Amino acid sequence: MNAIHKRPLNTLGYNYVAQEYLPAEADEYYLRNLQNRNGISYRNLSAYEIEMLVRNNNTSDDWNKICVSDDFNPELVKNCKFYGLVRIGKLEPVFLEYHNVCLPVGLYNSTIISCDFGDNVVVSNVNYMAHYILGNEVMIANVHELHATDHSKFGNGIIKDGEEESIRVWLEVRNENGGRRIMPFNGMLPGDAYLWSKHREDDELLEKFKVFTEERFDNRRGYYGKIGDRTVIKHTSIIKDVWIGTDAYIKGANKLKNLTINSSPEGQTQIGEGCELVNGIIGEGCRLFYGVKAVRFYMASNSQLKYGARLINSYLGNNATISCCEVLNSLIYPAHEQHHNNSFLCAALVMGQSNMAAGATIGSNHNSRAADGELIAGRGFWPGLCVSLKHNSKFASFTLLAKGDYPAELNVDIPFSLVSNNESNDTLVLMPGYWFLYNMYALARNAAKYSDRDKRIEKIQHIEYNYLAPDTINELFRGKATLERCAALAAGAATNSSIKDLQEIGAAQLQQNTGETLELRGAGFENSKRPVHIVKASSAYHLFRELIVLYGVQQLCGWWGTNGINTLEGLKQQIGTALVREEWENIGGQLVPKSGVEKLLADIKNGTLSGWTEVHRFYKEAGANYTEQKRLHAFASLLEIKGQTIESLTDEMLAVWIEEAVATKERLTKNIHASREKDYQNPFRQMVYDNMEQMEEVVGKFSENQFIIQQEEELQAFKKDVSVLLQQLKGATV
Repeated sequence: MNAIHKRPLNTLGYNYVAQEYLPAEADEYYLRNLQNRNGISYRNLSAYEIEMLVRNNNTSDDWNKICVSDDFNPELVKNCKFYGLVRIGKLEPVFLEYHNVCLPVGLYNSTIISCDFGDNVVVSNVNYMAHYILGNEVMIANVHELHATDHSKFGNGIIKDGEEESIRVWLEVRNENGGRRIMPFNGMLPGDAYLWSKHREDDELLEKFKVFTEERFDNRRGYYGKIGDRTVIKHTSIIKDVWIGTDAYIKGANKLKNLTINSSPEGQTQIGEGCELVNGIIGEGCRLFYGVKAVRFYMASNSQLKYGARLINSYLGNNATISCCEVLNSLIYPAHEQHHNNSFLCAALVMGQSNMAAGATIGSNHNSRAADGELIAGRGFWPGLCVSLKHNSKFASFTLLAKGDYPAELNVDIPFSLVSNNESNDTLVLMPGYWFLYNMYALARNAAKYSDRDKRIEKIQHIEYNYLAPDTINELFRGKATLERCAALAAGAATNSSIKDLQEIGAAQLQQNTGETLELRGAGFENSKRPVHIVKASSAYHLFRELIVLYGVQQLCGWWGTNGINTLEGLKQQIGTALVREEWENIGGQLVPKSGVEKLLADIKNGTLSGWTEVHRFYKEAGANYTEQKRLHAFASLLEIKGQTIESLTDEMLAVWIEEAVATKERLTKNIHASREKDYQNPFRQMVYDNMEQMEEVVGKFSENQFIIQQEEELQAFKKDVSVLLQQLKGATV
């Protein structure tokens, strides 16, 4: 039976907060008065104003509870019912126009219960409006229900005085069984979500995160909903317990409940037709349109949800787009694209710069009786058309999965690989280094594209978009070791040989180019006994070494000339002798040395860091130190791949390595050019056009491709920097 309560009409608009939750000597408006900071001085109505309001068919349970500013115009209030304390700012005989909709300033045809209004607002045909504070020049028209409750949490994972723990909202990211659940809070960064969801074995750390979140908010009852200046809301059905920033635009939504909608003049958030959003937080500059459904979710700034997409129990990072598909129980880093029909993503950690193709089904196939599978994908994850994967699976950075139904769990630890399922031969095929060999244009363009699309207003976390960075370089080292092991096993080495012996045998095979195609069983890439073919293995092995050298030299060029460094000896003195290639961790798209992450966690547990604000300060400091730490990592990587130490390094050695890096950079730039040029030379691409002139009008002239021109310019700039460095090294040698 529905619990419908019957109370006296003269209590409507009062007793918003039960007496048991009010501090001594405080009334029900004490938090409302703290929230209302518009600076308007309100007064009681005059007799004339009351007469005019009555004449305009307005009613109030107590006209003494209607307070107005000195610039209030009673002629602009018509057919309204007022209950409780209502405060109204300036009303002028003007109209507000937004997107060609013109509405006169004033309050019309609405039921208003205990609300505050700023100056020159429009409230028209709002059937039920209660316990809200509106800013200046807000436009609200044709809304069925707009109200807040005394226990509003606005999407944050907190509970209010007197509430049971069971009602707390959690985000069950990365795993469907809730084992990695986190408490969402306004201002949560991707790094916060990652750290909280990862370290589940550390109860002390998890309790600190919970305390950080609860201390960020006030658990007192009685806060009103707020709608910021210049926000426009029209033709919307239900808005309940929603905090809305300035300059937002909401039109045609079905239901908005328990939300924080961040918006600002610099990052205007828009919510469109048919949206149903419950228990979530939406960042500045977000777009949600056309029938999307989101429940228990977090959308970081400048992300988009469109065209019937569903986002449930998930965190979506900045500058990401999801449309026409379903995403459940996932933690998604910034720069994610998933805008094709029927794709599905579940129980996944996707570390950014990712793209999900149409029909990709990631996580729907469980290999156990419980919903406890997971998938971890490094940066640049790209499952192709109609890819189907099993949980658990794990992929190194920039893994491309060709179309196919993969029958077993995968563990691909070699970065930049193309993975294929050869059904006719029942084999798994890996091509390491695919991007550099066959699609360099896409790899390089994506790095620039994501950087250009980073529209965050406040860049607390420094996001790395370059495909050669500490995380991928470390993966190249691991991938190199994996190729050596696989080459040794393919050549007949005993499986019980030591790792060192396997690497030595495999290195000899790969360096002699005798291991271009490796055939293996039980190599650990797939949870099956079927063969695994690694193609282009020798080519990838040499390529990986060249890329590490290029990375080291590129960072060295940025270092050279700074802090008085213009000789190798000067560089050695600044670095010192204790130089090792450190492990790094991708926390929300920001790369941080593993030692730094460990110190962060220790400082959280010992109380050195006492809140999320201080954790975010750590991110900023880590970002400020990133360039120097990256250069140290690059130089350590360069020495390691060449088998040298900083003490043994000479000017002659370094000069040779620099020349190798220039050759690699030239070849990569040439591959960028060639991989795009083939699109213009392919007859199957040409056949839909009558002639080349028509094709160029549609897709653009190849000779005018700005990205390729930019890459050529970067190559010349790199050569110029390198020439200066070489001259100084050769001068030192003389």
